[in-house]
This record gives sequence, C-alpha cells and structure tokens, in this order.
Amino acid sequence: MAQCVQSVQEFVQDSFVPMVAVLCSEEADRVTRKNNLNFAELLRPFCRLTSEGHIRDPNNQVQVVKNLRICVNNVVTSPSAASAALSPAQRRLLNEVVFSCQPQEGAVASTITVGDYELSFSATTPWFEAYRENFLQSMPASDHEFLNHYLACLLVVSSTEAVPVEQFLKLSQEQHRIQHSGEYTNPKWFIPNTLKYYVLLHDMSEGEEQRAESVYEDMKQRYGPQGCYLLKMNSRSISAEEDEQIPDPWSQYLHRNELHSQDTADEAAPAVNSAAVENDVSAAPADGHHLSEKDGVSNSLENHPLQLDSVSSSGSLHTLSAVTADLKKGARDPESHGGAAGSHGACLTLTDHDHIRQFIQEFTFRGLLPHIEKNIRQLNDQLVSRKGLSRSLFTATKKWFGGGKVPEKSVSEPKSTSGLLYPPEAPELQIRKMADLCFLVQHYELAYSCYHTAKKDFLSDQATLYAAGALEMAAVSAFLQAGAPRPYPAHYMDTAIQTYRDVCKNMVLAERCALLSAEILKSQGKYSEAATLLIKMTSEDSDLRSALLLEQAAHCFINMRNRMLRKFAFHMILAGHRFSKAGQRRHALRCYCQAMQVYKGRAWSLAEDHINFTIGRQSFTLRQPENAVSAFKQILTNDSRQTATQQGAFLREYLYVYKSVLGGDEVDLPELPLPCIHTSATRIYFGHERRLAEGEKQAATHVSLDQEYDQDLAAMWCKLEEQLVAAANGGAMPGNFQPTQCYLNSQTDNLRHPLAVVEEPIIVELMLRNPLKVSLVLSHLSLLWRFSADAGSVSQDKTAGEVITNEEALAKGMAQKDDIVTTETILEFHMCSEETKVARLRLLPHRIGHLNIVGVVYNLAAASSGETASSTDGQQKLDLMVRGKQDLKIQGPRLNQNKEDKMIVRYGPDRRLDPVITPPMPLMEVFFLQFPTALLCGEIRKAYVEFCNVSSVSLCGLRVASTHPDFFTFGSQATTPLTPISPTSAENCSAYKTLATPPGALPGSVASETLVSAEDFSQMSGVMEIPIDGSSLQPGESTQLPLWLRGPDQEGVHEISFLFYYESTEKGVKISHRVVRHTVFICATHSLSVQASACRSSVPPHHSPEDKGSSGTLVFIDVENINTSEAGVREFHIIQVSSSSQHWRLHKCINLAKDKEYKLTSRERAKLCFRATRCKPQQAATAATKKYTFADLSLGNERIISSVTPCGDFFFRCCRPSVCQRAEVEAARTTSSGKSPSSAEDRTSDISNIVKKCNELDLNIIVIWKAYVVEDNKQLILEGQLHVALQTIDKEACSLTPKEEAQEMVLFKFKSELPPPAVLASAELSQLVKTNMHYPETYSHPFIQDSLCVVPVSLTLSNCSLTPVDVLIDLRHKNTSIPEVVEVHSSFTWVGQSRYKLQLKPEQVTCLTLRACFLQAGVYNLNTPRVFAKPAEQDAMSETSQQAASPALIIIKNA
Repeated sequence: MAQCVQSVQEFVQDSFVPMVAVLCSEEADRVTRKNNLNFAELLRPFCRLTSEGHIRDPNNQVQVVKNLRICVNNVVTSPSAASAALSPAQRRLLNEVVFSCQPQEGAVASTITVGDYELSFSATTPWFEAYRENFLQSMPASDHEFLNHYLACLLVVSSTEAVPVEQFLKLSQEQHRIQHSGEYTNPKWFIPNTLKYYVLLHDMSEGEEQRAESVYEDMKQRYGPQGCYLLKMNSRSISAEEDEQIPDPWSQYLHRNELHSQDTADEAAPAVNSAAVENDVSAAPADGHHLSEKDGVSNSLENHPLQLDSVSSSGSLHTLSAVTADLKKGARDPESHGGAAGSHGACLTLTDHDHIRQFIQEFTFRGLLPHIEKNIRQLNDQLVSRKGLSRSLFTATKKWFGGGKVPEKSVSEPKSTSGLLYPPEAPELQIRKMADLCFLVQHYELAYSCYHTAKKDFLSDQATLYAAGALEMAAVSAFLQAGAPRPYPAHYMDTAIQTYRDVCKNMVLAERCALLSAEILKSQGKYSEAATLLIKMTSEDSDLRSALLLEQAAHCFINMRNRMLRKFAFHMILAGHRFSKAGQRRHALRCYCQAMQVYKGRAWSLAEDHINFTIGRQSFTLRQPENAVSAFKQILTNDSRQTATQQGAFLREYLYVYKSVLGGDEVDLPELPLPCIHTSATRIYFGHERRLAEGEKQAATHVSLDQEYDQDLAAMWCKLEEQLVAAANGGAMPGNFQPTQCYLNSQTDNLRHPLAVVEEPIIVELMLRNPLKVSLVLSHLSLLWRFSADAGSVSQDKTAGEVITNEEALAKGMAQKDDIVTTETILEFHMCSEETKVARLRLLPHRIGHLNIVGVVYNLAAASSGETASSTDGQQKLDLMVRGKQDLKIQGPRLNQNKEDKMIVRYGPDRRLDPVITPPMPLMEVFFLQFPTALLCGEIRKAYVEFCNVSSVSLCGLRVASTHPDFFTFGSQATTPLTPISPTSAENCSAYKTLATPPGALPGSVASETLVSAEDFSQMSGVMEIPIDGSSLQPGESTQLPLWLRGPDQEGVHEISFLFYYESTEKGVKISHRVVRHTVFICATHSLSVQASACRSSVPPHHSPEDKGSSGTLVFIDVENINTSEAGVREFHIIQVSSSSQHWRLHKCINLAKDKEYKLTSRERAKLCFRATRCKPQQAATAATKKYTFADLSLGNERIISSVTPCGDFFFRCCRPSVCQRAEVEAARTTSSGKSPSSAEDRTSDISNIVKKCNELDLNIIVIWKAYVVEDNKQLILEGQLHVALQTIDKEACSLTPKEEAQEMVLFKFKSELPPPAVLASAELSQLVKTNMHYPETYSHPFIQDSLCVVPVSLTLSNCSLTPVDVLIDLRHKNTSIPEVVEVHSSFTWVGQSRYKLQLKPEQVTCLTLRACFLQAGVYNLNTPRVFAKPAEQDAMSETSQQAASPALIIIKNA
C-alpha cells in the first residue's frame, strides 16, 4: 500500500471514536448560525484532545487515554432499518471526495530503479486516505456492534431564552423519546442511560453575561457541576475589525458533515439503483465541470468512437445531475446557504476558539470518561453478579454466562445473513458492549479478553454476523496492545471478511475489515498478504472501491522487498479501468500513465497499444488534446500487431483528436507519425532526368534514381574522371579536385555540401513505409525548405543571409515562394497496407545561395473502403484529413578517425540535404545513332554521336574516357577520310578507305607502302579529345561526329563505360567541369582466329645490294573460321593482309592460290605464307622519328588503306601495350649501353639484349576480312580486322588472347628467397649465326681408278645479330648430340684445315670453301661441322653451339 500521513495506530484509533449527539434549541442554533455553522460543525475542529485522560478499570488500575478524539454529530432520525450497503447519496459523495482529491501539480514524485526499469510515481495516495476516512465515518450503525452508537448527548440552549431550564427539559424529553419510543431505528444509542450534558450557550454580543452566569449557577445546582457548562462565544461583531485575519479551521471538515447529514435528504431522493448512481452520476464531475457545462462536447462526441460508455443517455444524465444538485442543496439547513458567501467563524475570536477547546476538554474529562468508566464497572458487576463468580473478567470463561436466555430467531433478517438476533439484555451483547467501551478508551487488553470471550459465545450460537464482528475487533485489539504480548491474528480478519462478504452479504463491513487488516499487514511489512486481501475485495458492485483497492494492491507489489514491477503495472491497469468505469477519469489517466512506464519499450506491443489508446481517450475527454495526440501517435508509430480493423479504428481516433487539436490556423505544422520515413535511405539527384530515346537516337544513360548504387562502379567512374581532369590540366591533378556527385545516398561521401546549379531541378527520393494494415492516402505532398541567398544574387529588398522558408505558406495554403524555389506538389499518393513506396519530389531553385531541405508536409487521411459511402460518410472522411509534416534528419556516419572517436560514439555530418546553389553551368546531352548491341570479334562498325548544348552557357574542352579505349575512335584530323555527312547517307558504305587495285598488279604482292608517324595518332592515351568545330558548343547548338567501333577480341558480353567531360567557357565558377556517363553492353561473338609465326629462310641470300640480307624471314599465317553462332554468318573472305612495323614489312605472298578467293566457311582454315623483308635503308634511317611502315597486300580486287582511320587507329590502340613495352626496352637499352659492365649481372643483361635484338622481329600483322550475313532475308556485308603482333622469330602469336588459368595456391613465405641466377636460354644464343651449305646434289666418281673422292663444299655464315660475333668452326666432331638428326653414312671425312676461327661483323655474310673426302659410293649427310659463336668482347663461357640447318644430303655415284 502507499505511504500514509497517519501511523497505523492513529488510523485505527481514529476509525473508532466515542460518538456524541447534539440537540440544540432554535435560539441556540440561531446563535451558532451567525458563523455559518451549526453547533456540531462549530465543535468539529476542536474534537481532538491535546492532553491525556485517565480512567480506572474494574481492577482499579489507572488506564491512560492518549490523543483521544470524539465525534460530535447532530441528531438525524430515520425510521428505516440499517442497510448492508451505503446509500446512493453516500456513494455519490464518496465519489466526490475521491474526485476532489487529485495529485498536486508539480509535486516531487518518488523515483525507484529496479534493474533497467526506472519508475516515477506518487508514493502517497491522499485520495485513498480521504475516501477511507469518509467511508469509516459514514458507516451506518449496526445492531451487532456498539462502536458507532451514541454514548452521550449534548443539550444546547441559548442564554437568551426566557426560561433556559424549560428548554433543557424539552430537549431532554426529546432525546428520551428518540431513544426509547421505538419509532426510530436511527440514531442508535450505546446504553439506555445515555449521558446528557447541558450546555448553556452565551452570545457575548447580545445577552447579558450576568444573567448567563446566574442561569449557569442554577444549572450547576440542578445538574451538578460535572454535567453542565457555560460556553461563551461571538465575542466579535461582523462589522467590526473586518481587517483582522482569523484562521478558519472549519473548511477542511465541512464536506465530511455532508456524509452524515445526507440521511435526512436521502428520503426525498428518487429510487435509483446504487450501481447506476455510482457509475453514471459520478461521471458528472469527471472533468471538474457540471454536465450542463459540457453539453457541446457531449453532443460532438455522440456518434464518435471517443464517446465513453459511462453515460447511458442524455436524459438520464440531466435527471441524475438534478438529483445530485437537490441532494447537495438539502445536505445542510436552509439557513446555511444564506450566508454561504461569508467565511466560517466570522464572529469568533481566538479567545472563543480557546473557549470551545476548553469546553471539549471539560466535557470529555469530567463528563464522558467518568460516564464510560462507570458503565464499564456496572457491566462488569452485572455480568459477574449474574453468575456469582469472580468479580474480574480477566479469567472469565464461557460457563460464566452459560445459563442465559436462549437467543430468539431473527424475524426481520434472513437466516442466511446473521443467523440470530440477540435481545438487548443478552449476556453476549453485554460482553460485546463492555468490550467496545474498553476499546474506545484504549483499554485494549481488557477489550481483547471481552472480544475473545464474546467470539466463542457467538460461534457456539452460530451467530455469524456477531462472531465476525467480535473476530474483527479482537484482531484489532490484539494489534493495538502495548508491548505486543501476542502476535496479530490475521486469520481472525480473514474469517471476519469472508463471513461479512459471503455469509452476511454485507460488503460495507467487509470493506471496513479489509481496510483495517491491509493497513496492519502493511505496517508489518506483509505486502504480499495485504495485496491478496485487497484484490479479493474487488467486486462488480462498486467500481470506485475496486479501483482504490486495486491501486493499493499495486503499491503493495512495488513496495515489497523484491519489487514486482509487472504486477504493479498490471494492477495499475486494472485500477485505471475501474476508475474509468466509476467516472474518475483523471485517476484513470494517472494509473495508465504510471503503468506505461513498465510496459513501454519491452515488446509488449498489444499492451502498449491498449494503454496508449486509453490514455488518448481519457486525455481527450479531460480536454488534454496534446497528450491525446501524443498517445495516439505512439500507437501508430510502433510496429503494431493489431488487426486491420483495430488499426483503422486507431487511425480514425488519431485523426479526429488531431483535427480537434488544430482547430484554427496553425503556423507551426505539428509532426505526423505516419507514414514512417526511412531518412537514411533518402536519395538526392541533381539535374534534369535523362531524356529517353528519340526515334533512332539513343540517349546517354548517365545517372538516374532508377539505377542501383554500386560502390565498385562509383570507384570506376571516379577513376575515369581523375584521368579526364588530369588530361585537362596538363597531366597534373588539381589539389581541390572532388569527384562529381550528381547522385547521393547513404553510401556516398556526404560530408561536403553538394553543389547544385541554379535553374536545374533537385529531385529528392523519400522511402515511405506504411506500418499499418490499412491503406493511407497522402495528398498535397511537398518538401519544406529553408533558403539563404548569397550577397550577389539578392534583390534590393532582400538582405544577404536572410533565411526564407516555405513552411508558413504550406501551412496556411498560401501561394508558395516560386520566385525563390519552385516546389513540386504531389496531389495524391496512395499507400497500401504495409507497403514501402518511393516518392520523388522536385525543387527548382531560381537563386544562388544555400538551400536546406528540412522536411516534408502533406495531408494524411485513411483510405476509404471499397464500399460506396453515403454523403455523410464522405463528409466525415473529408473532415478526418489532417495536415502536418515530418522532419528529415539524417544521421551521419560513425566517426572512427582518431582515438577519441573510437572511445565514444560520435557521428559526422550528413549534408546531402543541404546543397549549395551555384551560378548557371553548361548542360550537355549526348545521343548515339546507329549504335550496335552485337558485334563480331574485331568487326568495324561506324556509328554517330551527337552533342547538344541545352543550357544558356557555352561549353568547351570536350573529352571522353572509357574503360575500353580500344573499342572506339573518333579518328584524327590528319588521317580521317571523308565521311558521309549524315547517317542516312552512310548506308552500305564501307567503314574503311577503299581503293581499286591498279591494273596489272599481282594479287599477294605489295600494293602500297606508307610511312606513318605515331604522332599522327595522338589519341593513344586513355583520354581522347573530341574534335568539334571551333572547339566549343554555343547555347542551343548541336553537332554530330562519326564514331568507329571495333568489336572486342574476346567473346562474351562486355560492359563498356564512357565518361564525357566538358567545361564552361566562363572561368572561376565553383563547378570546374561536368560529366556525362554512358554505359553500353556489347555482345561479341567469335569471327576468325589468326595464328602467325616467323622463321628464318634457308634460301641463300641474293648478291644484289638492294636485297642484301632482306630475304631471310618467312611469315606463316593460319586463319580459321571459329564462328559457331547461328547469327546467319555464311562465310568470311580474307581480302587483305597488311603489316606495320618500324623495321620489317611483308614483301609478297609465296603460296597465293591462283584464281581462288580465300573464303572460309565454318571451321575452315586457310594457310598463307609471306616473305618478310627489312625496310629499305633510307626508310630504316627514319626509324628514329618513330615512323611505321604500313604495307598492304591485297588478296582481292580492292585495296584498303590501312594507315588511315579507322584501321590505323585501332591498330595503334590494340597494339599500344606492345608499343609502350618496346619503348621501355629501348630506353632501358640506351641507359644500359652508356654504362660499362662492371659485374656478372651487367654482362648477362648485355648478352640478353644482344640475343633479344637478334631474334626480335617487331612485325605486326593486320588481317582484314569481310563477312556475309543474311538477316531478315537481306544480305549484309560486315567487315573487320584482326591484329597479330610477331615479336620474336620462331615464337607463335595468336589474335585470341589465351584464357588465364586459375593460379595455384602457394604457401605463404615470411622470408624472401634469393632470386635464382639468370640463365640465358641456349635456344636464343644458338641463333646468332645462320649456316648454309652449297654443293652438288649428285657427284659421280670412278672409285676403281681413284679410291678417294674429294668434293668442294661452300659453307656460308650469316651474322643475324647487330653486334660483332666470334665464330669457331670445328670439322672434327661428329654431330652425335642431336638425336633427331639421323646420320645416313659416316664413312667420309673433311680434308684440309679442320678448325676455323673468325669474326663476323653485324649482319655480315662470309663464305668458306671446304673439301669432303669419300671412300665409296653412297648417300651422305654433309651437315656435320660444328659451329660455335659468342658475342664479341664476351668471355668463353658465353660460347654456344649454333643451331644446325636441315640435313644436307649428297649422292656419291660410282662412275
């Protein structure tokens, strides 16, 4: 239970006090009415004694009476019998007592922490204490106990009476009549001989004090000095000393008087069911006003869900409210309302207060206590003398009173309630009466003995009501005994409560018993037992009582040693529900709010919904709409598990309450809870949305909100942009470079303010989620923004930095500020149940400055069902549409830069909604015409690209970068042939520059040779400058350029990205450049596979000076048709083979087929053999200028010039890595040649360079083909080119790049190993010198005449390297180390010099004459000399055996 102001002993003592009745004469009543009080009310503030009293018990022991309080009431007679329930008037006024006692605003609440719960609640419940006190005082008197019976009667007469003694006599007779005539059952009197105390009231302002004194003296003679008193009062006139402030101690006691005075007016009240009175009438003061003052509210709620069920109908409300008013009016005497406007005790001075206090003390000590003491003795004597036993009751037992009269059966009461009715003179009642007297004067030990004895008697007689009363008071007496000689018998109380409630059906007595027992148990710390007791006392007959007891039970759970928070909250909810049924809405709201602290945020979603819904309803009814809106908002914000119907009801409640809160025009739009906005998923797009394809034009894909963000793609675009910016700035990257961000989301870098361009839209994409199972309708959806203009853009009437917002215009529906920012509005936006939907809202800024997008504003309404609604329903739905906003606040990324950031949770800014509006910038759109989606590998296709400047600012510096720079080319100014002006005139035109073969030219021979400088194709880097006329595009201007495309060499789908770069012609703007993105997907299919290899020819060189050393290389080319797709490709034609090199050129085709075209169908292969020669000396001399010789060998009737666009462009782009590699090799060679070899590593590198130079070919082959394709019954001719780079002799090259094999997993090594020593390949060193032997194939010799046959043989040695070579020829050794060389016959020998040593200059050819001697005829292999060679100036370790030529067979015949 909650904490109380009184201790438990004070509470119990004040619950049972001596009752004193008052009878006043009319004149005495008039005197007291001067103070707006009757006599009983006059005495009430002074009824607690400040000093101790004493009595003697039957054993003559002195008993101290401390802190005694008496109860003084006017005599109100009633003929009706005592009821087991409170009267309707008593119930109503108890309800008013509880309602009038509310928690103080601003009071400090108790806060407790249990685990992770922190509760704040009121530790005291003054409304419960007020209810309990008034309930105990308003209890009707009962026959089975005497505690509420009157012990004495004050007879009050004024001194102004003519004969005061006669008035005393009349009042005494009146009291005797009331008590003994039997006409009245109420009031009840304790003993037949009631104490009469005579009070002479003297008005100091009217009567003569002397006469009063004389009358008082006569009274003392007549009634004795201890039976009368002279009370002087009204010492102060009303008109005099009005300014003097006299305390008013009566106001706090006056409402209690109504509880007892209602009995008089209760007879006139209409018969109303008690429950109806409590549940209906008590709703009248629910919000502090009379119901007549709330008619407007009641009518407006009549057909609305917020209408509570506590009011049945308006008619009954008005009837019962009138009854309530009448009862209140009759609660006091008519005269009391005449001076109701004045204060109480206006004629009394502080001295008069002391007189009254002294009178009470005199009456109690000299009249009441002696009277009680005398009656205790008399009762004790009567009971003892009746049996002639011991004079003391301390040892009394049941047999003392065993021979009494048998109790009579009760006629007026049912047998099921109390069972028996004892006559007044029954011994059992005498014991009970004596026990009650002892209890009232705090003699608890004697009282307990008497109660205990009476209990046994009642139980033996089965008088259940009497037994329950004795058990109740025995338990209380045992508890109040000083020193606690025995424990508190809680089972007594439990038995008494059960008997009252179940057997006697008397809930009033059961409730009193429960209140006493719960308070005692609480004082002993037995909160669990107290809570159980209180919960048992809840019932349907009284909602107010049940609510108060449930609340106290909840406090018991929270005050236990192990606090039970969930039980506390649950019983608070039950208490709030019962408070609501009893009409105590403020208390109901308080209970629900306290319980919410436990349920909130604990995943009790249904419980939270119920609590919030009830809080919302109660708050709205109590005219607290802000709290109601907040509560309903919580229901809609949480992820609810309610049904769709219930959620729809919640939403309508919220909209109705919200609508009532707004009322008039509000400048500040409040926050709406629906729909949920995922602010972190907000995406921003700066610029116009891309234009879709127009006819044959295909627009650049650029960036749109429909694309998903990819981190890898973003990094790729950033890398391309860095290349473009570096190229535009001469290769250096500016220090303030920031990549272009025209699309922002949660994954982009949002730490900087994004840059937007004036007059270009800003598109904000919001992700909205409807958490409810009912549809929502949003209307007039638009963005809220704040704008501050820069100094250079404001008009004269505006100041720079002034913040302008559109919230006020949107709230009031005024014209928006379109001169600053145009705000787009979505008229209707439907959201289905539990749907997540995207809304895109646009802003168009018209001024330069800082824009801050702060929120979104819209109208919210519940979607109507599919049924056709009537006009009334439609109007209601229209009315249930409210306008509000939601703020857009995005939390930035978690900071993790330094130690401080890692230690605490800190977030950086997210400025994606705070763009800076910059001056106008150029805006370019890019369109593609005739752009293919599928190509053959190596296919050349011509397309067109169109650039349009759609802004009001000129643009320049147009460039493009791509992830596949070898895929396209714009050509170069020097090598681009004349092209058709428009795409329509380019149909069926070749993408190559084609010439007819001159007459007389042999197919397969060199048709033309062209020297081309690499600088002519200056676009070898990844960034290309786009050649547009005038190098700039004016506003509104557009231009078209041809674009050549080449299919990728690898089969598959290729994603190719273009990034177009352009700048403004105006310098110094915040945005230095802009970009346009474009991504295409090209499907490449196989066409041809070209494999090429080169080897040195065995044919001896010619002796003409122009052909010296130029006929030593053969080039073999295998071309295979590997196209297996069903694309309709019939056949491929090889129409030309071209070469490009700085040192070599193709001379002629050796195996050219006569009258046969090179046609390849699927999986066919053609073999071509060409002779390659070195470039002419005058041409080779120009190699230092990096000029390439293009040689075209046409195999058909037309010749394609390979040295111009597009063939030359794609050659340089596709072969660019090898060109760069060669340049690095040459640079490294130049660097190393300038240094002297100082170590073995240097010598090794020199040898390597020499060997590589010896075997280096550096010949690039270009195979140009045409394919005949049938598509849509039309034959198309496709053309393309494939490249093969021959770098080394005897090393095969292929146009197809080999697939990379998966790298095997290797062990991780922590220590690096030493690199292995560089070992030169013997195959490379064995090709320094080429050998040829010249001899007759057949030689006849007469062996009969001459046994020795000597044949002359010429050995030709050719230095294939560009460095001097030392050669050693040894004729003695046999060639046995080469297993593949089969010796035909070995019976011959070389004669003459057997060892030659000579040095060959670079590319020198030397001939030696040898002689071979044969002994017999046969076939012999002459290729037996062993040739060793090493580069000059190298040690002997570098000497290597040279590769032998093919077998040289000679036939020796016998002539």
